[in-house]
Amino acid sequence: MKRFLFAALAALLGGTLSAHAADNMARGAFVSDCINAAASTYRLPPAVLVILLNMENGRLGEVSGNSNHTVDIGPMQVNASWLPKLAAHWKASKEETYRALRDEVCANIEGGAWILRQALDEAKGDLWEGVGLYHSHKEAHKTDYLRKVFQQVMRLQKQVLAETVQAEPK
Repeated sequence: MKRFLFAALAALLGGTLSAHAADNMARGAFVSDCINAAASTYRLPPAVLVILLNMENGRLGEVSGNSNHTVDIGPMQVNASWLPKLAAHWKASKEETYRALRDEVCANIEGGAWILRQALDEAKGDLWEGVGLYHSHKEAHKTDYLRKVFQQVMRLQKQVLAETVQAEPK
């Protein structure tokens, strides 16, 4: 089950579906390893990273413009306003950090996980407040985002339950 979700997620991150299921499984295992490594490093539940990846719905190589004249980068849609702090954390230039976030799935997931850790620390460990702060510090934006995250969680839970029932022996 987890392999299917990670394979589907990997296909989304890559932007195209592979013709070979084995390629998707390998890509899914790679993304799963990235998620687990970032979660372990920043003491986060891996499921929260999967939910945020689904929620943000970004793609590797993608840079999306925002109405506030910033851009969001890659699968975790890391906002460019984080580039100076993330570059300092990684001991890299802003340009290197930008390219890594845009072009390397593990770097993007790790960057998003680091930002989430900052938000959770600011929220004094409150997971949902931290998830809201990952998106915005404006109360209206944060509340709307959390509502959408909850809807995403419910959709993913329904998908997992449906696949579990299908996989049960008859």
